[in-house]
Amino acid sequence: MNLNYTEQQNAFRQEVRQWLAGHVPAEPLKTFDTAEGFQQHREWEATLNQGRWGMVTWPEELGGRGCDLIEWLIFEEEYYRARAPLRVNQNGIFLLGPTLMEYGTEEQKARILPKMANGEEVWAQGWSEPNAGSDMAAIRSTARKQGDKYIINGQKTWSTRAVWADWLFGMFRTDPDSERHRGLTFILVPLDTPGITVRPIPQLDGLPGFAEIFFDNVEVDVSNRLGDEGAGWSVAMATAGFERGLMLRSPARFQETARRLVELYKANQDKADRDPAVRDAVMRAWMDAESYCLTTYETACRLSQGGKIGAESSTNKIFWSELDQNMHATAMSILGARAELLPHAPDAGEVGTWLDGWLFSQSGPIYAGTNEIQRNIIAERMLGMPR
Repeated sequence: MNLNYTEQQNAFRQEVRQWLAGHVPAEPLKTFDTAEGFQQHREWEATLNQGRWGMVTWPEELGGRGCDLIEWLIFEEEYYRARAPLRVNQNGIFLLGPTLMEYGTEEQKARILPKMANGEEVWAQGWSEPNAGSDMAAIRSTARKQGDKYIINGQKTWSTRAVWADWLFGMFRTDPDSERHRGLTFILVPLDTPGITVRPIPQLDGLPGFAEIFFDNVEVDVSNRLGDEGAGWSVAMATAGFERGLMLRSPARFQETARRLVELYKANQDKADRDPAVRDAVMRAWMDAESYCLTTYETACRLSQGGKIGAESSTNKIFWSELDQNMHATAMSILGARAELLPHAPDAGEVGTWLDGWLFSQSGPIYAGTNEIQRNIIAERMLGMPR
């Protein structure tokens, strides 16, 4: 396959590269799972927005550049090549943003998207509940309509970025007599609303990357509903399609990890070459990252021609989550005992970033819908197998 770019696309790449060269922080920001790091990343989002790089696919009147998906992929390639900070507002810009473009009112778009792009409002997810993890149709948190308000009660858990986020998007059951995917409504909730309690959940590294959220008679304006009442499942599936199939995990993220893995292998080649399986795993990581890139370009071209993301987004999600695990496991094999060093250890050097990545990769087969659930979707909707 020959992947060729137009002159306009090459010029866009150069513009991105030059801007990033002049603005990416010289020193890495602190992790956004700390209060200080969260604020640093929020400020980086504002810097991106000043250059109109907050979300390049958005319309110009909303702070974007009106780029197509191919240009977005080019931007992501340059972004990761420059090793720019991770996006603290990725739940908003990559998941809720595209969903708002499809289902939001003009007033909602004008009110929400600019503040999302500049980091003024950071968004958390409100999907999972104690008895509804990957099975979102089992959601029991309720939203009862009273006049122009919804009264929300219930609990969400594993809410990414919720510890310091400003808003939450999620699904709530507005029809008390409904079952499964019927009677659910997609609602946007300010996290400073009275009646909300946010409790941090520590990750494997001890930092609060998630939170559980309790709702006790929380009043939210009906104007914060996204889509029609009772149609939340359709809206959420559109969001999940972006999460699993395209926007949340651009191929550049894994291509950069594969490049770093090759560098690590070369720096430790005498040791690594003792085990041919390690060499093969490095080569497989490179090939798989490139394969995922080409597949994503194919998906972007299809969407640009009016196509849709369907059940095949589940195959993408399984592929990139397991690719991430395999690449970091290979790095652990190369490093041996040094892989256990934390980033702040005196002799860690670049090693600590691999340990952080390995710990995070363990969550890949769980978030965005567990890989077991994704295999069920593939079996039923793509292969036509019985439930």
